[in-house]
Amino acid sequence: MSAARFSRGELERFNGATVDDLIGGRTRLLFVGINPGLWTAAVNAHFARPGNRFWPALHQAGIVVSPVDARDGMSKAERRMVLDAGIGITNLVPTASARADELTSHELRDGGARLVALVERLEPKVVAVLGITAYRVAFERRAALAGRQDDGIAGAELWVLPNPSGLNAHDTIASLAAAYREAAVAAGVSLGADTSGFGRG
Repeated sequence: MSAARFSRGELERFNGATVDDLIGGRTRLLFVGINPGLWTAAVNAHFARPGNRFWPALHQAGIVVSPVDARDGMSKAERRMVLDAGIGITNLVPTASARADELTSHELRDGGARLVALVERLEPKVVAVLGITAYRVAFERRAALAGRQDDGIAGAELWVLPNPSGLNAHDTIASLAAAYREAAVAAGVSLGADTSGFGRG
């Protein structure tokens, strides 16, 4: 699949646009991004911007059985593969912006309340928020550390995991895969290839 090309002006038209949640009837593990980027909004597919490590990490972790290339949007087969794996994807804040750090504390707290309502409806086993700073603000947990949280969310186990954006230089695809796989194991998601060596590099 050849990637779409957008000018800066074309992408700016998607500022404030929303992206459809990717959720099905049997979500076991709900991934929660901070908010959609402009490229993601342009193609209506989560983590679509080239350079984002979410989909490579999920594949390397064995959470999805085939690679996903969302740069031009997701195919029906890709969406079905994700949903059949028991994976759902949403965002704390539904509206798109160029950078997550443009969000206000009020928007993040409202997003936390929205997430609680969604989790109450979906009843996943595990919720994984991808971004420690956004989590701390949204849920007023200023001292929270990454990993499994002592407090759940609406009956679900809560994990705070690294953000896969290319702007997060602290993590690699391998370290992201290791973190995401750990949450998937806790959720009871069936996994593919053995990735026991992840996180060593």
